[in-house]
Amino acid sequence: MKVVILAGGSRSTISDEREGIPKPMVEIGEKPLLWHIMKQYSYFGFHDFIVCGGYKVNTIKNYFRDYYIYQSDITVDLATNHIEIHKKMTEDWKVTVMDTGLFATTGGRVSRAGKYIEDEMFLVTYGDCLSNIDIRKLVHTALENDKLITMVVACPTGRNRVVDVGNGDLLEGMNPAMGGRVSSWTNACTFVFRKKALKFLNGNYELDKQLLPELAEKKQIAVYRHEGFWCPVETRRDKVELENYWNAGMAPWKVWSE
Repeated sequence: MKVVILAGGSRSTISDEREGIPKPMVEIGEKPLLWHIMKQYSYFGFHDFIVCGGYKVNTIKNYFRDYYIYQSDITVDLATNHIEIHKKMTEDWKVTVMDTGLFATTGGRVSRAGKYIEDEMFLVTYGDCLSNIDIRKLVHTALENDKLITMVVACPTGRNRVVDVGNGDLLEGMNPAMGGRVSSWTNACTFVFRKKALKFLNGNYELDKQLLPELAEKKQIAVYRHEGFWCPVETRRDKVELENYWNAGMAPWKVWSE
């Protein structure tokens, strides 16, 4: 099952890079957010990625093109330009990096990734959130229901918009209060899509503003409740806090072992 990672959007405002980098390339523990996300999915058995880039997509392309060298020790003979690679380290990943456009919507990026997806189902996640979501359990839940989308919901961090989750594990709507109920869950930006959902995607759709409300009204979004760690990386404070977790060896999203 392929994993679509939304890595487009504008320049990161939480990085110290003067020239600006894509937000998913912001580093935690000297590794990009993308690397942390992909390590999580790989741990649960998902190794085939489609990275939907936009702003400075070549930064992402270059990172994966030279990934083998970044992870290894090298000796360079400057006279002959020969490179010897020591301590060879890499990952069992297949990575497709797409230029989906600087101003594309989230829905537009997913739609464009569809040409690389042959399976009936695929995963979608944002490139700026870290979590310890059990992806295997999420997929199992999606396989058990017949809905077009299975969406992960998590406990709000205090600044996230809450969503309305019904008693039958269905998304009722994207508003904080509906039918007298107030929800205590927020969109965790992680989904399992059935490929049939792509036909509902207008090229200008934002997932959270158009597609999800439309399919929720049609009772076509199942909910997977995640009560563990989840954190969108939105501010410098988030980055510093996550760096502190990582440097202390206490990163709650690090489900893998070296």
